[in-house]
Amino acid sequence: MYVATLLTNPTTPSLEVPMVDALRNAWGGGEVTWLNPGEAAEFTLPEMPDNRWDVWADLQEMGVDLVVQPSEGRRKKMLLADMDSTMIQQECIDELADEAGVGERVKDITARAMNGELDFEGALIERVGLLKGLDEAVIDHVLNTRITFMPGGRALVATMRTAGGYAALVSGGFTAFTARVAAQLGFDENRANTLLTENGQLTGDVQRPILGRQAKVESLERITATLGLSEGDVIAVGDGANDLGMLGRAGTGVALHAKPSVAASCDVRINHGDLTALLYIQGYSKADFSV
Repeated sequence: MYVATLLTNPTTPSLEVPMVDALRNAWGGGEVTWLNPGEAAEFTLPEMPDNRWDVWADLQEMGVDLVVQPSEGRRKKMLLADMDSTMIQQECIDELADEAGVGERVKDITARAMNGELDFEGALIERVGLLKGLDEAVIDHVLNTRITFMPGGRALVATMRTAGGYAALVSGGFTAFTARVAAQLGFDENRANTLLTENGQLTGDVQRPILGRQAKVESLERITATLGLSEGDVIAVGDGANDLGMLGRAGTGVALHAKPSVAASCDVRINHGDLTALLYIQGYSKADFSV
């Protein structure tokens, strides 16, 4: 048995009953359950539709995300999340680079690295090198003035933890950012890279080993082993090429507002919804959300 979930951007809910009913009828689905009127609905299916991706593409033009997945085991026991452009709306290194006067150069490298065009480790070393001499106090300034949370993140973490789940933030960014973000959103743990400082300034280097794509996979392996969970018990979310390893290994890997090459590698793609989409695709209704 499968389940189809349709959802939209919560700030402009546009999911209409006739459209949902028409798709349910065309696919021979079960009764529609509205997880939140106008925003998210689901129905069961006896088999995976052959035209799933054609329908997905049509719905994308209407501002609607479609996820079709096996119904068994879709409610997960662990959240494994990327930070930059996933749990927060920015790339922390780009914001630091703006303060250092090298913003455009670093943003270009970041975009290419996240799309898989550059080696992540090499790209990180190059970008951090451009921050050499930046006052360490700028980190707090950026955190206080430039960093905003991705909508739905607090509800996602709180709801999964209320249901007994575990939440881990694993980032190719920096511990100075993940520590604050994890604490404010309620994550159980966080892992990231450490910017090296000397005499109150960034040295232009990062502590080794560098946490990149493989380290995120290793975090998945380590945490599930520690908790006695299977990788199938995990829902992982990210947007960049360095997230593909963990997205491919997790029971449900979600490409959230992801780079094209990343989205193309994932069966679950959220382009219009926010982080609450990860709750809807697990079968939570809006009434189930913890805030």
